[in-house]
Amino acid sequence: MRAADRSTVLGSVWLRDEPEPTRAPLTRAEIVTTAIRLLDRDGLDRFSMRTMAAELGTAATSALYWRIATKDDLLELVVDEILALDNLLTLNQEPPAQLATEQLTPKGAAPGRRAARQVAKGVVVPGHEMTGQVPPAGAVPGRGAAAQGARGIAVPGQWDWRDKVSEVVHAAYWALSEHPWAAQLLPTHAGLGPNYQALTESVQQILTEARFKGTHLDAAMSAIFHYLIGSAVTDAAWRAVVRRSGLPESTWAQQSADRIGVDPTHLTAYLNPQSQAGPHSRFTTGLRAILTALRPRQLS
Repeated sequence: MRAADRSTVLGSVWLRDEPEPTRAPLTRAEIVTTAIRLLDRDGLDRFSMRTMAAELGTAATSALYWRIATKDDLLELVVDEILALDNLLTLNQEPPAQLATEQLTPKGAAPGRRAARQVAKGVVVPGHEMTGQVPPAGAVPGRGAAAQGARGIAVPGQWDWRDKVSEVVHAAYWALSEHPWAAQLLPTHAGLGPNYQALTESVQQILTEARFKGTHLDAAMSAIFHYLIGSAVTDAAWRAVVRRSGLPESTWAQQSADRIGVDPTHLTAYLNPQSQAGPHSRFTTGLRAILTALRPRQLS
């Protein structure tokens, strides 16, 4: 079998070579940016290569198919782009205020909203900030340092490995919350892209330096990422149902609760990201439980 034939049947855009440069008016990056804009606007249900071609214009249609052959290829590219570490590092999404007491608190930091922001804002990049120490000037290492320093946040002198894992996973969760269609794609279109790989490697490096080894390391990684993906997919599924109804979230909850067999007030709170019973709070509490239970070299 020829190399080209083998790459065709491997089932992922990441396992094929990118087309050679041409005079086509569009780059792959420009196509991916347009796709993300359409997905944010219209959702996954209404997304198609036809809508992409219409958005790009007739003159660019051939360039679209030259650069990206299939819809599945494009969806793999866009979901991986959402999980790019650079995107996570510059993410401006703040956790709701009521989540502050649920966050893991860095050693030496006073509990409360400031500590929650310390955990949720930054992302540990592979190869950096992995020693458990932070610079003596009192700034959190990485790109988050300037922003946190500007807000006058007191930063502890040491971080526990759980805090490091928590900030990476929280940043990924916020990104998926901002783009729920990406969470819908995770079960079928994620895992082989370079950004997803960098995300998992950053968590693996933290755990490795915390002395997780062998099967215990593998199990800890599975527990963390299965929880991240499962939570994001579940949250996105609820939002997709509400979106298809065309109703405001609270109205949908009130009208659907009896049919589901739950209390309307509870369902409304369950769906509301700003509620203490909502998806963001549940995710934070669940992640804390998982990380608290994990131990280097053993799982109980």
